[in-house]
Amino acid sequence: MSIVDLDHPLFSHRVVPLVSVSDPSTVDAIGEGLVRGGLPVAEVALRGEHGLPAIATLAARGDILVGAGTVLSTAQAREALDAGANFVVTPGLDAEVVRYVTDAGVPIVPGVITATEIQAAMALGLRRLKLFPACVFGGLSLVDAYASVFRDVKFMPSGGVSAANLADFLAHAGVFAASGSWITAVAADGPDAVAERAATAAAIGSGTTGAAAGSAAGSAVIA
Repeated sequence: MSIVDLDHPLFSHRVVPLVSVSDPSTVDAIGEGLVRGGLPVAEVALRGEHGLPAIATLAARGDILVGAGTVLSTAQAREALDAGANFVVTPGLDAEVVRYVTDAGVPIVPGVITATEIQAAMALGLRRLKLFPACVFGGLSLVDAYASVFRDVKFMPSGGVSAANLADFLAHAGVFAASGSWITAVAADGPDAVAERAATAAAIGSGTTGAAAGSAAGSAVIA
């Protein structure tokens, strides 16, 4: 049994855009682009001084599910939740952080890469895990190996996921979602650029590609 509420809105999204903010002036474009593109969810990485303000800005919109990524300590988790984060993602497995976040009633998806870490996460009551850095350690081959052993666990591959391999990851029964930064990496080009990538990713996530994806992207740009 999972200690995380699997009915939380986070788990309805098959693609989770990673947001790493180096220029705070792009945050509004990221938010607008994700909403226009039909992908209103964002994992904001706490990799610098702009992460927490970006969480607060995006959360204040009210139309995006905002979470904190790259959370390394309970102190960071506390700051992220105070800023408005609705979920937490960590690069590794820290039992103290897991307990702090789940005690706050917020879902957490911690990172794992070894079988030992997966078993440790399961012992904490977790069944949804980030596989990071997935592509460095075999990508789909690694998912294959773990899915056949840990049948109650579903993974969110991150680290090397792109538009080119997204559909392959999402087609795997052991994958509940995929995370990557390529969607918001074009934020400096404005919200339309983000919307186009978001719409394409959303179409892949929903199982519609090709013409449908193109149509969704076009609609997102002119919305």
